[in-house]
Amino acid sequence: MAIRLGLGLPQNRQYRLGRDVPDVARAAERIGYDSLWVYERALVPEPATQGLYGVEGLPWPDSYRGVADPLVTLTLAAAATERVRLGSSVLVAPLHMPFQLAKTLATLDAASGGRVLAGFGTGWSLDEYAASGIRPIEERGRMLEEVIDVCRAVWGPDPVRYAGEVTTIESAVVGPKPARPVPILLAASTPRAMRRLVDHADGWLPLGAGVARVASQWAELQELAAERGRHEPIRTVLRANARYSAKARDGGRSPFQGDADQIVEDLAAHAAIGLEEILVDFQATVRDARELQDVAAEVYEKARAAGV
Repeated sequence: MAIRLGLGLPQNRQYRLGRDVPDVARAAERIGYDSLWVYERALVPEPATQGLYGVEGLPWPDSYRGVADPLVTLTLAAAATERVRLGSSVLVAPLHMPFQLAKTLATLDAASGGRVLAGFGTGWSLDEYAASGIRPIEERGRMLEEVIDVCRAVWGPDPVRYAGEVTTIESAVVGPKPARPVPILLAASTPRAMRRLVDHADGWLPLGAGVARVASQWAELQELAAERGRHEPIRTVLRANARYSAKARDGGRSPFQGDADQIVEDLAAHAAIGLEEILVDFQATVRDARELQDVAAEVYEKARAAGV
């Protein structure tokens, strides 16, 4: 069976959201993509107070300036489509109040007919936590766990009851409910994050940083699941941040950089790891929504022709 393919929606500042998100969403569904995805970048500090991902000296990409709200973007896509699933890779969960996030995702799932995939991460930006974090960044792991617990409670049967560090629900009817249990997927690469995933989540959101690295992490995660007695399968959706170019790149390229044929080669190599789904995000290196649709169609058709 061919791997499922997803597409990153246009959120960056070169796009006109009200027009381009529905257009790209409809085109992706027509092309055959299985899912549509958003990411979260709340702000870009200027001047930079820390490097990208917290790595000293690593610059923030210009594409992070003016990233549209992920849940608004998903809502636009939901209204324009009927079949494709709607995912986040990732929402920085501790930047959101748990109860409101749970209710928003439930409403979106109910409205879309059960198509939401809730992908969460802890984030890393000091400035984003200063602006929006529900607790200090040092507590982000604990807050992510509370978000997950609140979501499970709010999405479950009434009356809802929950007592946590920042959330208290004494006894309440909370609706609408999701159309079905919303899968929760987590970004995880450290031992602590992997334990959280195995114990609390439905799936994993790796980053396409090379076949060897992803394969090693996947094997480690499966071993950990066995050690901790998990019997439920772990869903997998890999994010490929593609840097498309019309001409092939010469040797020394990073994964998912190059022309359509090179990107398809990387898709095939990562699919061989045994992952269920790969989402490809082209938006950072294309000029506009028309080019995004054209590139998405070319890569999809070549991938399916190659058996991916």
